[in-house]
Amino acid sequence: MQKIEKDILAILAEDCRYTASKIAIMLGENEQLVSETIKKLESEGTIVKYSAIINDSSDESVEALIEVKVTPQKSHGFDAIAEEIYSHNEVKSVFLMSGGYDLVVMIEGKSLKEVARFVSERLSTLDTVISTATHFILKKYKIEGTVTDKKDESLRIAIQP
Repeated sequence: MQKIEKDILAILAEDCRYTASKIAIMLGENEQLVSETIKKLESEGTIVKYSAIINDSSDESVEALIEVKVTPQKSHGFDAIAEEIYSHNEVKSVFLMSGGYDLVVMIEGKSLKEVARFVSERLSTLDTVISTATHFILKKYKIEGTVTDKKDESLRIAIQP
């Protein structure tokens, strides 16, 4: 990967709202070169999606991290299992992991009961699933490198010596 590609990716990872024009200024490069490089990175699949980090602390949904131990399928390994799992709308992310569990599944549901139902009726019933461990997300302090739990300094009481 070329230096300009790495630099553009670093800038977009920090804030995907930057335009090619702004990135060109930041890097001291030609806007057309930056624009073409971004298009190339998108077409290659290096840039998959642009998204916003949302700090939604409402009680309207429940998120959970589910560790899943599976039996890999002959000639497909973990890929076919992961595909079967990520095909469900509730599933936000699936990762192949090292350690005691093989996959980590991030899901979102409307309630604890809905998440529990997903695990018991859809996930644990798969022939390849050996066991699961579900962890509910209670509070998010940092998402994708961005601190979301900012302390309000104005609430602190000033102490004068």
